[in-house]
Amino acid sequence: MKIIEPLKLLITILVITFILVNCSSSKNSDDKKSSEIKIIATGASLAGANGMSFGPDGNLYVASVLGSSITVLNPESGKIIKVYGETEGVIGPDDVDFASDGSWYWTSIMTGEVAGFNKEGKKIIAAQLTPGVNPITFSNNNRLFVSQCFFGSNLYEVDPSGIKKPRLISDSLGPSCGLNGMDWGPDNRLYGPRWFNNQVVSFDVSDNSMRVEASGFVTPAAVKFDNQGRLHVLDTGSGILYRIENRENLEVANLTPGLDNFVIDDTGRFFVSSFTDGFVKRVNLDGSVSELLPGGMAHSGGITFHNGKVITADLHAIRAYYPNGEEAFTQRNVLGMGIMGGALNITSDGEQLILVSWVDNDVRIWDQQKQKRTWEKSGLNAPVSAIRYGDQIVVTEHGSKRIVGFSEKGDLETIFASDLPAPTGLLEDKNNLYVSDRTLGQIILVAVNGLPLAKKEVVIDRLVTPEGFVKKGDTFFIVEADLGVVTSVNLQGEREVIAEIPKGSQAASPLQPPSQVFNGIAMDDEGALYVPGEGNRVLYKITNFL
Repeated sequence: MKIIEPLKLLITILVITFILVNCSSSKNSDDKKSSEIKIIATGASLAGANGMSFGPDGNLYVASVLGSSITVLNPESGKIIKVYGETEGVIGPDDVDFASDGSWYWTSIMTGEVAGFNKEGKKIIAAQLTPGVNPITFSNNNRLFVSQCFFGSNLYEVDPSGIKKPRLISDSLGPSCGLNGMDWGPDNRLYGPRWFNNQVVSFDVSDNSMRVEASGFVTPAAVKFDNQGRLHVLDTGSGILYRIENRENLEVANLTPGLDNFVIDDTGRFFVSSFTDGFVKRVNLDGSVSELLPGGMAHSGGITFHNGKVITADLHAIRAYYPNGEEAFTQRNVLGMGIMGGALNITSDGEQLILVSWVDNDVRIWDQQKQKRTWEKSGLNAPVSAIRYGDQIVVTEHGSKRIVGFSEKGDLETIFASDLPAPTGLLEDKNNLYVSDRTLGQIILVAVNGLPLAKKEVVIDRLVTPEGFVKKGDTFFIVEADLGVVTSVNLQGEREVIAEIPKGSQAASPLQPPSQVFNGIAMDDEGALYVPGEGNRVLYKITNFL
């Protein structure tokens, strides 16, 4: 008994201790904060709306380059009926048109592919040209024509069957753009706008002769004829839709700059798309405007916190929001013509905004208050990110695999790294310069106190496609784009997924950076995080994660 009783006592003590420890552990687990993620702003229904055409079913087919889709839309209700995407073989379509037999084709501006579906629904490659193929139209006798814009300036006739080689009609329509939104005229001539020349021209495709049909526009984007044979022109620079009569430009509707294309139905109603805002609107016979698909954020990726506002880079615009999601302002840009320039990424240097676009291959400093560029560096090789680091503007160049710094005069440079497979995001913290490499899956320290390190230091590894990142204390918050998560990693190696977000888009061509739309992250003065949802065009706010 003297032996058994102490044993019972010991067992009882151990059991009680076990229960108390587990209760304590359970309480600590319950008390641990869990991050909160909420949508504070919503954007466009489409990731940019580009070329359009009516199908034989009476529905509207709307191409979206960055959405990599063609959306079938009811022209009365705006209801989305079907979406053709990468599963069906549709990649980065810029424009779409139908042949009389019901077959239909599109252009892929990033890959140079001219493709379509025959009347049996089988995909056909009509031509493989160079990037830039943009407008597409069938003549009345089913001849197919395409042109290049922004990445080329040629005009071609293409065999819809893909058997014959494309016929070059003109290679002298530049600079930078041949024709955009084209249409076949009642006089059997091919009509189209010259984006950078502020005019509409027509071609006799039999002898390749060209003549000017209309001028006096800011930036003409598309032309179409109505069933009365009257020519209409969409001016993206002014946002105005015109009808051309007796060489006069008569205003039909005044919309928003940044428009892409339009079509006219048999009743005379106009359907207009916007690449900047991603909307589709209908101009009714009485002049009123109906919104079929709402606009807003269309390509948002890069993001920064600046002067109390969250500002996103939306390719053809920058959009600013207050921390509660209320819109502060939108600064639109007309591709190749606007004073601001395009923006696929954005950072704040405290005073101004630094804008990056690999489409334009440049970096600019933009003063939003003064509405002007204060500095720019052009001729770069696929720049992805840029920040101020000391007295330099530092850029990640995907095309050259390097990180390079420029003085504000643009005539001095420092090579911070030159052998990274996919340098992506940048961060300055306490005079330290960090970069994310999307391919290596690492956060790397490349400079201290303005000087490149002789040997780069891997700070965090085993990441999956890291793009944007920020730092607070010893903790990094990283967007792992292909996973669709925001991950916190501290310098002790502790990791936690604090939010799930849409996965990032994939590059349509090897010529593009793998971060086609940069997936960024920003932190406000209170420590809240903001991440654009590229895939669903929303703005997330993440709190309660520390």
